[in-house]
Amino acid sequence: MPSLYASTQQPTSLRSIGLILVSMFCFAVVDALGKSVALQYPANEVTFFRMLFGLIPAVAVCLRGRPLSDRLRSIDTRGQLIRSLTLLGASACFFAALPYVPLSEAVAIVYSESLLVIVLAPALLKERLLRTDALAALVGFAGVLLVVRPDGSHGSWIGPVLLIVSAMFGALSIIQIKRIRPTDDSGTTVLFFTIVGTVATAASLPFAWQNPSIEALGLMALLGAFATAGQLLMTMAFRQADAASLAPYNYTSIVWAALFGYAIWGETIGTSSLMGIALIVGSSIVVALRGRQAEGPTV
Repeated sequence: MPSLYASTQQPTSLRSIGLILVSMFCFAVVDALGKSVALQYPANEVTFFRMLFGLIPAVAVCLRGRPLSDRLRSIDTRGQLIRSLTLLGASACFFAALPYVPLSEAVAIVYSESLLVIVLAPALLKERLLRTDALAALVGFAGVLLVVRPDGSHGSWIGPVLLIVSAMFGALSIIQIKRIRPTDDSGTTVLFFTIVGTVATAASLPFAWQNPSIEALGLMALLGAFATAGQLLMTMAFRQADAASLAPYNYTSIVWAALFGYAIWGETIGTSSLMGIALIVGSSIVVALRGRQAEGPTV
């Protein structure tokens, strides 16, 4: 999920809207494929193949820009490593949670990472916490509670807890992007993350492994392909338009997730979950459209 605080101050075109909509569809396909294989295989194995199949496209993207030797000489190793590990934690926890939670609810809970950034940024980035942002975050967290349903009606706490941890890791990865030296472009960041993710998850395979079928390998290859396509399309969209103006379209992935969940697994969304998703999406969009540079009283 892209940082909702980035802003290029460019007009929004139909082309950029189309790109972000297709990008969100690709990410929804990734989530659906991830759930399909996560129901049968350990989360670390799913994450490993996601990284492995994404390695070649990541290298290809890097080779199209600056020479690889230049990237390696100036790379912010420490900053990139922290960012990679936090994002890897977010991905692994998300895949681990999918067998326990309806797909649309899982995607919605993870989207609360943008609200967690609001809470963590003052301490980690020394940014001001605006009163309006704090109120939006509280509304969004209330939405998370409606989706998680702490009254025990959710059936299992494993999935919701893993998703909240995933959102926390995701928020830390977004914050870490701001700490990485500007000499590291997006291609370098993607390649470093993919390499670290492949190596780290490969090391975990002896602890949890199940021989994948040819069909499962095909699904995980598609997962990697759609993830790469989504990242490229999203990058193209944000190069052509202001990130805040595109923020409302990011959440169409929840709609696709709900449709996939119903069509494939017969999942339905209860009234409380629907209200919670609306609060999460609404508060996140409010924060995105305001922008972190808006003037306002501090808390």
